[in-house]
Amino acid sequence: MIRNIAQDAQGMTSNAFLVTGRPGSRAPAADDGDAGRRVLVDCGANYDAVAAVREQVDDLDAVVFTHTHPDHVGTLPALREAFDVETQGYDTSHDTVDEQLGDREMVQIGTATFETLHTPGHKNDHLCLFDRDSGTLFAGDLVFADGAFGRTDLKQGDRETLIDSIERLREWVAGDLDAIHTGHGRSIETTPEESLELSARAAQTRM
Repeated sequence: MIRNIAQDAQGMTSNAFLVTGRPGSRAPAADDGDAGRRVLVDCGANYDAVAAVREQVDDLDAVVFTHTHPDHVGTLPALREAFDVETQGYDTSHDTVDEQLGDREMVQIGTATFETLHTPGHKNDHLCLFDRDSGTLFAGDLVFADGAFGRTDLKQGDRETLIDSIERLREWVAGDLDAIHTGHGRSIETTPEESLELSARAAQTRM
């Protein structure tokens, strides 16, 4: 199950997806009550993440970051204090990341095993996470709904690199994609591959 615990936050924040059990409708069935590894994919900023987590589960095992912009990592100090969580992401030189996840590595989220894809362009340490069994993709700030794509005017942003990352992502998930959960805005659960194509076209034309 995937819940965006930051969806009602009033301050500037990324989405923060709490994943327990099976992450998608295509995933193999698991025993009722098997939460697996209780993980937040990004933790957001400027809201009470500890209370939001505790509304859903009694403990948290880890936070996995798509990237380390402040709006994606801001609530981590409170989560560390409350749950003593480990964190995983691409760049361990950043003080929010305990354990590195490199390109094409595996990480357990809920009861599923997600593979990472290094997708710079918005930020150098950006990762996407994909579970082929359920067709579930966490895209961070690489792409968004309605053909939108990540900013490249921030530090470490680069439009050509972003375009290349989107194309690599499209090839990686082709034929297996059921849902895209993005770093901001709504998730894409209808024709997600068409949405990826729109983002790719938009990034190439809005130069």
